[in-house]
Amino acid sequence: MSSAVHTDTYADTDTDAPRHGHRFLLIGKKTVFSYHLPLYYVPVHAFQLITTFGLPDQLRTLYLADLAEHEDQQVYYSLFTEGHWPLSEIVDGTRTSLPVELERVTVDAQGARTFTPLLPAVDATCRKQDVVHYLPLDPEGGYPDYLTCLAFGRDDEVHLAHQLAAAPNWDEVITTVNPQGFRPTDLAPAATLTVPSIKDAHGVLPKSPLTTGTTYEGRIGERTVSFAAGRQGWWNNTSLNSK
Repeated sequence: MSSAVHTDTYADTDTDAPRHGHRFLLIGKKTVFSYHLPLYYVPVHAFQLITTFGLPDQLRTLYLADLAEHEDQQVYYSLFTEGHWPLSEIVDGTRTSLPVELERVTVDAQGARTFTPLLPAVDATCRKQDVVHYLPLDPEGGYPDYLTCLAFGRDDEVHLAHQLAAAPNWDEVITTVNPQGFRPTDLAPAATLTVPSIKDAHGVLPKSPLTTGTTYEGRIGERTVSFAAGRQGWWNNTSLNSK
């Protein structure tokens, strides 16, 4: 594997060997979820997909240890897998494994992202029954009235991914603190949650509309849930919208 550090690229570009593939953000501790990094205008990446992979113990242990050291920093973690194969292969069960490389994603003061390899490629397994959300992006879709997220997780560990309804937009995943009222059926498959106190921006935001530590009420159907905004596991308001 190349040891090069890649800055603010989705398809890695190494001066010696161009590399292109999918990236999945690692979200969670007790159960580690994988969130595909979507791009509106690159057809092979124009999907929101949330699943769990069967991760080798070595990778899981390294991810959790490194996360513990950077818990209070704007640091994310991703899996890179080479090749522009269709994500539908995971969803329909024709792909059952993939080689993944663990990366630490750091963000500088200007917002540029750097992907630093932490572990060479190891095999992860995937099962179609572990997919909790899969939907193509529609740049021409209509914006919702209020902030709308996808709720996913397991037990008391609940995460929210911003639902990408139209372009331009921003991509964000957070882990909640003290989630109340969520049911297992809200998390798998991922339920749609609205936050009536926050108007949808109908465009790109420079930072998250959710303030860390603040408690919010949300709606899943006719039911009220609540959560405090916790650690941000991903943020992108640039390459998501690039043509």
